[in-house]
Amino acid sequence: MKISAPWIFAAKPVCDMLTDAGHNAWFVGGCVRNALLDEPVADIDISTTAHPEAVMKLAKGAGFNAIPTGIDHGTITVVANHIAYEITTLRKDIATDGRRAVVTFADTLEEDARRRDFTMNALYALPDGTIVDPLGGLPDLQARRFIFIEDPDQRIREDYLRILRFFRFHAWYGQDGIDAEGLAACAENIDGLDQLSRERIGSELLKFLAAPNPAPALASMASIGALIRILPGATHEALAVLVHIEEAAGLKPDPIRRLACIGGENAQDNLRLSKDQTKRMALLRESTSLNEAAYRHGADIAIDQQAVLAASLGQMLPDDAKAQATYAAKQTFPIKSKDLMPRFQGADLGQALKDAETRWLESGFTLTKDDLLA
Repeated sequence: MKISAPWIFAAKPVCDMLTDAGHNAWFVGGCVRNALLDEPVADIDISTTAHPEAVMKLAKGAGFNAIPTGIDHGTITVVANHIAYEITTLRKDIATDGRRAVVTFADTLEEDARRRDFTMNALYALPDGTIVDPLGGLPDLQARRFIFIEDPDQRIREDYLRILRFFRFHAWYGQDGIDAEGLAACAENIDGLDQLSRERIGSELLKFLAAPNPAPALASMASIGALIRILPGATHEALAVLVHIEEAAGLKPDPIRRLACIGGENAQDNLRLSKDQTKRMALLRESTSLNEAAYRHGADIAIDQQAVLAASLGQMLPDDAKAQATYAAKQTFPIKSKDLMPRFQGADLGQALKDAETRWLESGFTLTKDDLLA
């Protein structure tokens, strides 16, 4: 079996750089998996028998930019024709603690494959696109089954983030039911999540929530207690409704909108959200009218806010919600401070303006300047 894609041809100079020097090169991981699933390919990873120092020397000799992004773990980023390639020497783990691994260089592709997480992610391709399947993971990929490599407990204990990756990959690429043996292993090792940094958890959860429909996988995550373990107070039930609302309204998947839907305590700290993400999530969890939200924050925020609210109530958005939000976002309050002076001054002026704006919003923007002043 071979894959054919533009990125394979674009990577030819980089692969030739390695193979012409007598080294082996294979595409690996997500780029191979996604190409076989006919999904978009974002990152291109290459495994090689060349050691990092050799990769650096070859890249510079070929006129490429070489960056030692993870040289201690065997990874060099090579930039060729404005495309970044993560080139990593074949590796094997010699020690793990559930968060990070101590690695050494491996001699065979099979050793490199066995240190990976899922059979679907242990597929390789030669520079010409020919598939190499050292662990027999191709049938799992074709059936869209996410199966841990060999012993699930061992794979999870090597890196407890694999619990969350198990659900994330199933949400993105899985089909039918989630793997029962893998789910049981995740449940058995649930305490390991406490060892992970909040940054890693937050990054993984947002990737998970960006999947087309993460609701079934989130329900499985909640069933073993993993959801409340990483985000206390979060619930999964409304997410399925929100996904349905998004599809009906033509809204693209949005992890912050979905995070606002599932809720949880202190998401900013528990997930290490950025200031912008925290601000937007807070806005989406406010209970304000569509008109007010659109007028104050724009149509997009208003629609997202109303979608989250509707999902929590088990309802759909009104058919005219987008049109109404667009209209409301364009409105301008007709009263200025000077219009109320000198009748009102100081704090009284501020309160009078606020009261007038409230009446104007409640009228659906129909009250005129004269109405409000009267």
